[in-house]
Amino acid sequence: MVYSLAATTLTVAAPLGCDGSTAQGAEEAAADGRAASDVLVTGTDEEMLVLEITPANRVVVRLPRVEVGQGVTTAVAMMIAEELDARLADVDIPLADARGKGNQFTGGSNSVSSLYGPARQLAATARAKLVTAAARQWHVPARTLRTRGTRVFAPDGRSAAFGTLTRAAARITRPAVSTDPKPASKHRLIGRPTTRIDARDIVTGKAKYTGDLAVAGAKPTVVARPPTIGGKVVSVDSAAARTMPGVHAVVRIDGGVAVVADTFHHAFQARDALRIKWAPGPLANLSDAGIRSRLRAAVPKLETPPRGSAQTEAEFEFAFVSHAPMEVLTAVADVRAQRAEIWFSSQTPQSAREEIASTIGLPVSKVRVHVLRGGGSFGRRLNYDAAIEAALISKKARRPVKLMWSRADDIRHGRMRPASHHRIRASHARGRVVAFAHATASVNESLGKQGLSTQGGVGSAVRAAPAAAPLPSDSGLYNFGRLSGDSGSVDLAIPLGAWRSVDSGTVRTAEEIVVDEVARSLGKDPVAFRRTTLRSKAVKAVLDKVARAGDWGRTMPRGHAQGVAVHEEYGSCVACLVEIDAADPKNPRVTKVVMAADVGTAVNPRGLEAQLMGTAVDGISTVLRAGLHIDKGAVRESSFADFHYARQRHAPQHFEAHIMPAKGDPGGAGELGVPAAAGAVANAYARATGTKPRRFPLNF
Repeated sequence: MVYSLAATTLTVAAPLGCDGSTAQGAEEAAADGRAASDVLVTGTDEEMLVLEITPANRVVVRLPRVEVGQGVTTAVAMMIAEELDARLADVDIPLADARGKGNQFTGGSNSVSSLYGPARQLAATARAKLVTAAARQWHVPARTLRTRGTRVFAPDGRSAAFGTLTRAAARITRPAVSTDPKPASKHRLIGRPTTRIDARDIVTGKAKYTGDLAVAGAKPTVVARPPTIGGKVVSVDSAAARTMPGVHAVVRIDGGVAVVADTFHHAFQARDALRIKWAPGPLANLSDAGIRSRLRAAVPKLETPPRGSAQTEAEFEFAFVSHAPMEVLTAVADVRAQRAEIWFSSQTPQSAREEIASTIGLPVSKVRVHVLRGGGSFGRRLNYDAAIEAALISKKARRPVKLMWSRADDIRHGRMRPASHHRIRASHARGRVVAFAHATASVNESLGKQGLSTQGGVGSAVRAAPAAAPLPSDSGLYNFGRLSGDSGSVDLAIPLGAWRSVDSGTVRTAEEIVVDEVARSLGKDPVAFRRTTLRSKAVKAVLDKVARAGDWGRTMPRGHAQGVAVHEEYGSCVACLVEIDAADPKNPRVTKVVMAADVGTAVNPRGLEAQLMGTAVDGISTVLRAGLHIDKGAVRESSFADFHYARQRHAPQHFEAHIMPAKGDPGGAGELGVPAAAGAVANAYARATGTKPRRFPLNF
């Protein structure tokens, strides 16, 4: 359904989800013989995806999603330009402010798939109205007109820019040509590798992030935080800090003590001059060994294996992992007595707006949240810790503030992927797997349960759940007989968050390692074994693709090996082949990665390739190098100097991505590659070293 909004320019809207009001409007339109596209909506457009053609010949779609580097603005611009026959350069995709209705959630790898239908229908309807307006103006049949390059063309050579027709098109209620989107066979832009529309702005510094904003009066702000997770301020002596040059305010908040100053340099200096006595957090007597012991004890027992079967059993440990986006958390807040305005990058701006309003004691209608692009997220910006803190500090300091969490702040006090323990048993008889059991336990956040304040986000918004149950949905990739699984959890006062690929990043990684070990115990090649046991033809196809492209089975030097893994989720599937140099087992280097993905229609194959490349680096990092240690209630790591995410020298010297031919609508892709990449890296390391890796990252 597409609606025409009351406007002096052509403005059309497509609902991103039918609620009662939109469904009722459509029913009323059908009852009196009008098409859904003829309905004139004069009320709110908050739950809509809205397209406007401006007199300046710009196509503007205010996107109810956030751009955090995944390329969603480019993908949507391509969908719009395709159906409008507009130049991609003429399409603007600004980010929408937090709304009161509808769905602004960015996550679950569903942005492209959820917008594909509405965006194309929106643009197709707008194009039909523009063509009809031109036909009336020129007194020619609409069917004789053509569109390209953001213009309408007549057979006699006349042409008009969309912007010159926008006012007339706004009055069209019954387009004279079809409003149906093009068939895939007619696509000229969708499916073609395309450079991101914001690429030049990013590399030239024109792109604006929260830290770049110059909000009137907003002063740089930092927070002194406790040495342990969940620690509390007992007392603070701020006399020295308050007298330092450039310092405007020192404010005590639940998470620590904030300093507002003229520059971040002044703010950090004053923060370090504070004399604070801290009460230890609730985990002060707990370290990694104790957490691992609790997780191991919390794993549910596996079912009894079938009689007469042999067993391949394994247990795996996965460490906590920081999201570590390149742009540190930053939020600008201007809180007044009767209103508030907040600027930050958010995947959940509606929830953020509601909680900010509740925290500072204002009606939601008096709080405005501006959504900005983010320099990475990987799930971190589902939570809005920094925004809540900024709002509280602004209210207490009685002035606008620009709060920045340092890298150490986020690594030591921010969200992280929960640690988990996995127990897997594959039962095999007569050369095949007859039962597969997978039980797991994950750390479950309990900060709120222990009575700790949720202000500052430590207990707010999206919480990481224990590993998904039932687990057989994951191992159901294979014909493995009877499937069983269960999950347990350990409550700990640790701030957790959904990390890219959420549960699948550990659950499926562990399972793909076991699949390799089962193949070895049966004397079968890992690729051949998967081919005979995979259920899905699409998964077999991507596996075959990487095996051929990566020359699976080629002879390699001692200490070098290949590894492979597959994954299926979000209506998509992927395979990954890795080559590793583990001649020095303590310093392994992934030298080659070959990935193949089937995501239905890849709107922008170049963007998909970039996503796959990113997931390959995630797999390399979390399997070989990157994790967080808990040491007496504190996170030991504090920067990229000791949180060892892969750098240039750890990246594969050769990477290639193969996108399978388009079939149907798009599936999800942003998180898809992580489990396959991680599993392939682990399997390659195991084959190169003759070991069975069980704790990740391996360098722990």
